[in-house]
Amino acid sequence: MEANHSLTPAPRIRLSPRTRLLVMLKLAWRFKAFYVMLLPGIIYFVIFRYFPMYGVIIAFKDFAILDGITGSSWIDPWYKHFQSFYESPYFSQLLTNTLLISLYKLLWGTLPPIMLAVLLNECRVRWLKSIVQTLTYMPHFLSWVIIFGILLTLFSQNGGLINRWIVEAGGSSIPFLTSTEYFRSILVGSEVWQNLGWGAIIYLAAMAGIDPTLYEAAKVDGASRMRMIWHITLPGIRSIIVLLFVLKLGHLLDAGFDQIYILYNIQVYPVADIIDTWVYRTGLQQLNFSLASAVGLFKSVIGLILVLGANRVAKKWGEGIW
Repeated sequence: MEANHSLTPAPRIRLSPRTRLLVMLKLAWRFKAFYVMLLPGIIYFVIFRYFPMYGVIIAFKDFAILDGITGSSWIDPWYKHFQSFYESPYFSQLLTNTLLISLYKLLWGTLPPIMLAVLLNECRVRWLKSIVQTLTYMPHFLSWVIIFGILLTLFSQNGGLINRWIVEAGGSSIPFLTSTEYFRSILVGSEVWQNLGWGAIIYLAAMAGIDPTLYEAAKVDGASRMRMIWHITLPGIRSIIVLLFVLKLGHLLDAGFDQIYILYNIQVYPVADIIDTWVYRTGLQQLNFSLASAVGLFKSVIGLILVLGANRVAKKWGEGIW
């Protein structure tokens, strides 16, 4: 038998900077069509995401509209607006409400789209699958103003459909939309209902990429449909589940300003007033743009830390984003 010899690695070719540039330009020209399709997205992010970052510096200034960003004076100490937000008597309440509402939406909004996607993937009746998909996707395209009208029709204390049934059954009407006991449930439930079908699209697309031979082999081995879902379908979309979960953690301090601003009222401030709604009232309506920018920067830093931390934990299971 021939003796095994270790293979020596091929020497790395060192290219000059000019040669590297020429190679990159040739590759770019070769795939120019892809770069052209990518260009609108790049322009969008540069204009609406990166360029506005320049305005973050007003968090460290006493911004005046007439003086502009560069003409406004720097504050002393530099953390004045952050301290003003922290020392606000509403800080603990705002942070608690924001975190609780976001966590409720994150926990209750993760499992239902996965379950719906699995059910649609297993459905073999095409017309039924199409009807269910259409009915579950439609709420995503409704604005929160329209959804508020639907909720008002259903849960209004005076004349709401649900309260009519309760009164006709011998009970007393319940103030669902103005009660601190029920308002968070209304928020989370309406959020889950609106995004249920839309969230299932991503999981259905991931399921379509699973190798069908895995199901055939499992069927030959006598596996039931539940076994195939548990051992093939769910592991096949595990990376997508982790990816979406990590991305959602970055928005943990958002809690959905549009939805809450339209649905809430002064009676439910103790459980519904979040950081964004407070910033809108205190920072924007009172033209305190520096305070609004400071709170926005605070949220962005916390979101970045959460995404980096979640991705680090996900890497231990081999499912990190990068």
